[in-house]
Amino acid sequence: MQLSFLSRVVGTLCLGALLQASAVANPLPVIPDAPDVDARNYVLVDPASGQILAAREAEQKVPPASLTKLMTAYLTLQALSQGRLKPDQSVPVSVAAWKAGGSTMFLQPGLPATVEQMIQGMVVVSGNDAAVALAEAIAGNTDSFVQMMNMTATQLGMTHTHFDNVDGLPTPTHLVSAHDIAILTEDIIRQYPQYLHYFGEKSFTYNKVTQANWNPLVFTDATVTGMKTGHTDEAGYCLDATATRKGRHLISVVLGSSTRIGSAKAAEALLNYGYNFFETRRAYSAGQIISTVRNNQASPAQVTLGSLSDVWVTVPNGQYAQLKSSIRLTQPMPLPLKRGQQVGVLILSVADKELVRVPLVSLQAVDKAGLLGRGWNAVRGLF
Repeated sequence: MQLSFLSRVVGTLCLGALLQASAVANPLPVIPDAPDVDARNYVLVDPASGQILAAREAEQKVPPASLTKLMTAYLTLQALSQGRLKPDQSVPVSVAAWKAGGSTMFLQPGLPATVEQMIQGMVVVSGNDAAVALAEAIAGNTDSFVQMMNMTATQLGMTHTHFDNVDGLPTPTHLVSAHDIAILTEDIIRQYPQYLHYFGEKSFTYNKVTQANWNPLVFTDATVTGMKTGHTDEAGYCLDATATRKGRHLISVVLGSSTRIGSAKAAEALLNYGYNFFETRRAYSAGQIISTVRNNQASPAQVTLGSLSDVWVTVPNGQYAQLKSSIRLTQPMPLPLKRGQQVGVLILSVADKELVRVPLVSLQAVDKAGLLGRGWNAVRGLF
């Protein structure tokens, strides 16, 4: 039986109303804006996905104070992992290190100190003397070490950073961004998990002097694992805070707070915001086939695509079911292909908002097909 035109119109309107009612009844969960905190610059990052969850002027170049020592620590941990330094190795203390000024672990020329003690003295109590001594042990002098710091910053993609010294004492061109500090922290967490315990130690004793960690959060929040504080008149109070709750890591970097407690409250508020309103899931496993494309010029013609590492995504709570994947392939596909060679990008989004973009690679080696192979592929493609 055919419906009359009027019946079809009424039916269409009713269906539209039904769909609209369904959309209203099941809206996407909403989340509040990030908290208003005492910080000129901040960024909240989930290191698993690399996504920024909240930010304020996160790319602005500003003085970092002793957050500088995160890069000094990074290069020290790198030297340890490569065997160029050993934890129990004694490090000579130069007059320059002894006279470094500012915060100190109370090094003295002629008084024994190991690499491990100096790492603790640098990251727990922010000793400028320890930073200088370690730089000299690794590079011979601080000028050469600063060159290493800047080259490493470039390699890590810290595009808004320039270092003039190893300890963070202010100069007009010694600048970082909050996002760059988060990038550096991500790499420390990923590359050197065996050394992360240093950053969360509550106190350090050397030369008969015990000093407390400058980070208030290691005393008030058992989930906080580090990382570093800093303060100068130019920089204000700075804090790079990391936490782990139910196996999930977050990084909160706040710069330019008006007080030390203000920086701690700001970092904690951002961490709470990230844990309360976002979830992180593995969207694809390493080696999982995400897509298969046919290319008659290739042998084999069916090319499997994916990622060689896990793909993580952070979404607002309750929105993972709305996650959509799309791929953009390089055209034409380069041939031959090595396993792991990039052929495009994978884009993950929710409600048309791009969340993650990662390289899409070939999961197999692919040759360029010969003349007969291309003909056979074309024939097979017809069926």
